[in-house]
Amino acid sequence: MKILVTGSNGFIGKNLLAELRNKGYEDILTFTKESPFEDLALYTKECDFVFHLAGVSRTENDDEFISGNADLTAMLLELLRLNNNRSPVLFSSSIQAGKDSPYGQSKKLAEQHLFSHSEINKSKVLIYRLPNLFGKWGKPHYNSVVSTFCYNVANGHPISITDEKKILALNYIDDVINEFIMALTNKETWKDEYCIVPHTHEVTLGELAGKILAFKQNRETLLMPSLKTDFDKALYGTYLSYLNQESFSYPLNKRTDVRGWLAEFMKSESMGQLFISRTKPGITRGNHWHHSKVEKFLVVKGQASIKFRNVGSNSIIEYKVDGDEPEVVDIPAGYTHSLENIGNDELITLFWASEIFDQERPDTFFMEV
Repeated sequence: MKILVTGSNGFIGKNLLAELRNKGYEDILTFTKESPFEDLALYTKECDFVFHLAGVSRTENDDEFISGNADLTAMLLELLRLNNNRSPVLFSSSIQAGKDSPYGQSKKLAEQHLFSHSEINKSKVLIYRLPNLFGKWGKPHYNSVVSTFCYNVANGHPISITDEKKILALNYIDDVINEFIMALTNKETWKDEYCIVPHTHEVTLGELAGKILAFKQNRETLLMPSLKTDFDKALYGTYLSYLNQESFSYPLNKRTDVRGWLAEFMKSESMGQLFISRTKPGITRGNHWHHSKVEKFLVVKGQASIKFRNVGSNSIIEYKVDGDEPEVVDIPAGYTHSLENIGNDELITLFWASEIFDQERPDTFFMEV
C-alpha cells in the first residue's frame, strides 16, 4: 500500500509518519509546502490512501487561509480525479470549521470540496473535525495552548491566561494517530457525516495551567502530581518533551554523615515517598519503629542483614539479602527494624515509605532491634 501524507512535517504529520513506520508501513509518499507541485501530481497517480494534513492554521494574511486550506484541498482532489484515483482521503479539519473566521471558513470550504469529490469520484472521504491537540513535537506559540504553556513553563517563561474558566476540548496526539491508522483498515469511528477521535478531554485553562506548573515544581518539592487519569499521564509526557535538552537532569539533596548518604527521590500524596541511600561496610541504619507508616526495602547493590523485632517481643527475625538477587522486604508497623551492611563494599538501598515524612508527626521511634 502506498500512503500519501500531505503536511508530513507538521505536528500531526511527524507523529503519523513515526507510527506508520512503527507499524511496518514503508511505502510512504510525503508532501510539504516546500515540495514541488510535480511531486503531488505524481503521487496522486500512485497512492492508495491519502492523509491530507497540510494546511494553514495561523497567518497574518487572511488570504493564505483560503489558498493553504481550501485551494490546496481542491487541487489535490482534482489531481486524484484526473488520475482516475479513487483512494480514500482522510482530512484533518477543525472544530472551527464554519465559524465566522477566515480560518474556520477556509476549513469549511475544504470540507465542501471533499464532500463533492466523494460524490463525483465515488471515493471514500473521512473528515475529522479535530479540537485542540497536544503531545510531543507540537509547535509552541502557533495553534496549541498546551504546547505554548508547556514550552513556556519548562523553559522559565511566563504564561498568560485570559479566562481561567474557559473550557478546552483536547485530543491527545497518540489517540489521534491511533484513530487515523484504524481508518487505514476501515475501522474509523463515525458520528453522523464526520469521523471523530473517541477520546476527548475537557479542562479549563486555569486547571491546565495549574497542572503544568505543578509538573515544574516537582523538581523542587519532589512531590509528584497525580497521574491517575489518562489525560494527566499524557499531559506530563507532553510537558517533559518541551524541556531544554540541557535540562533533562536535576540534582537531589544528598544528606551525608558517617554512615554514608541518603537522598529523597520522589513524593506522592497518595503513594508516599521514595528515597535511596548508600551505606558503608559495617554500618547499621534504622533501629526504629512506626505506629502506622510501613516501608519496603530493596537492596540494589551489596549485601545486607535486615532485622525485625515486634516491640512487644524479644524474638528477632533476620533476612539476608543481596543486590545481585533483588528481593523486596516489607517493613510492617509495630516492628522495630534495622539495615546493616554485612558486605565488603558499599550498600545501595532503595526505600519506599507509605507516607511523606512529616517533621511535626514523624511516627518514628528509636528502639534497637
